[in-house]
Amino acid sequence: MLAVLVVTLWAAVPTPVSASATRLTDLPSTWVDDRGQPFDLRSMYGRTVVLSMAYATCHRVCPRTVDYLRRLQNEFDSRGVSAEFLVIGYDPDSDDVAAWRQYRRTRHLTRTNWHFLVGARADVEQVARQLGFEFWKMDQHVIHDGRVVRFDQRGVVVSSDTVGGL
Repeated sequence: MLAVLVVTLWAAVPTPVSASATRLTDLPSTWVDDRGQPFDLRSMYGRTVVLSMAYATCHRVCPRTVDYLRRLQNEFDSRGVSAEFLVIGYDPDSDDVAAWRQYRRTRHLTRTNWHFLVGARADVEQVARQLGFEFWKMDQHVIHDGRVVRFDQRGVVVSSDTVGGL
């Protein structure tokens, strides 16, 4: 029997980041982007990075997370700050290159500093575990929270914001 989950959604409530927080270089580095090109997280060293996780067919949490990312992009633009936006797919079986390419196209996410990434299941799970993204698969759905993690130019986590909930 499916239990009903009561969820409280917060509008970007920052959570403290511990001194021993994961660095970008501690995460699995080998991915494929939505253009089908290899993407190495280590190439982001020296850049401000905003990272989240999503799945392409999500209709609840992910759209809110992407809206939050768009607002961050606009905020950075207004301050003259450049950043790379990385979205790692929760479900490598469904969130393939074609699915992310379509996702970008239908949502008009055309900027070159946005990267939708596909990786091996073990790598996806490792990133989620290291950065505190909660998720699990139920039938054809991925149940997950909405989180956005920011890394500074040295690859150090500087914030972790909750933008939606299970």
